[in-house]
Amino acid sequence: MLETEICNIKMKNPTMLAAGILGSTASSLNWVSRNGAGAVVTKSFGSDPNKGYKNPTTVEVTGGVINAIGLSNPGVDTFIGELERIEKLTPTIASIYGSSSDEFSQIASKIENLVDALELNVSCPHAQKGCGASIGEDPQFTGEIVKSVKKAVDIPVIVKLTPNVTDIVEIALSAEKAGSDALTLINSVGPGMKIDIETANPILSNKFGGLSGPAIKPIALRCVYDVYDTVEIPIMGVGGIADYKDAIEFIYAGAKCIQIGTAIMYKGPQIFKEVNDGIKKFMNDKKYGSIDEMIGIAHKN
Repeated sequence: MLETEICNIKMKNPTMLAAGILGSTASSLNWVSRNGAGAVVTKSFGSDPNKGYKNPTTVEVTGGVINAIGLSNPGVDTFIGELERIEKLTPTIASIYGSSSDEFSQIASKIENLVDALELNVSCPHAQKGCGASIGEDPQFTGEIVKSVKKAVDIPVIVKLTPNVTDIVEIALSAEKAGSDALTLINSVGPGMKIDIETANPILSNKFGGLSGPAIKPIALRCVYDVYDTVEIPIMGVGGIADYKDAIEFIYAGAKCIQIGTAIMYKGPQIFKEVNDGIKKFMNDKKYGSIDEMIGIAHKN
């Protein structure tokens, strides 16, 4: 009943671990798979080691969390060792980033045989200059990177888009035209900030960071809804999903599957089983036979 498929990748259920949460080691990815996720997405990594920003890198705010980790990672050559130790309990998607089409393509080529798909992070709102959202805000640059990676690999290529643009549909169409096999909507919102009123200093060392959690769900849901109306490739919905009701909203808006991130910080990896059990009961109550029957229903009504 919960089985679904995206880019010819079969999943036992429609839930995925979102990039950036518990995805920096094979052991953490395996742990999430054992706790019921239908697929896992790694933490974003690039061509070279990156220390990211100094602590503090996260701060809780009303409705979510602001983070400015700065894409810290050990680099692709080291991360390959982690990918090789993944138990393949569920499909694995590698989240990668870079500052040019060549850099994206080189990373993709190195790991093609170790993962089931690639998620191109062109949307991080707190990345160093030349990476992240500075790419994803430009439809032409986004398209160039997609074309380059598609030429370099034979596995599915997914693009994760930023909501921090005037028209996300324009970026989505550019990615689709360039050959993207699917889209992930959305990355964190912002950048935003929080100030310590005792010291009068910004709390994050980078001052600004991306907002994630329940507060961004209405924005993410609207982005999925808008993009679903204009593209033919599948969508993975992410942003503030904390229970099965949130997941169903995203599926109704047009998402073929959903990703969970910030909620794991509060509920642990068992949230995947909790969400899937809730979806299954809802489907039984509403007499749905498959996830596909539910996708995009909000548009038909």
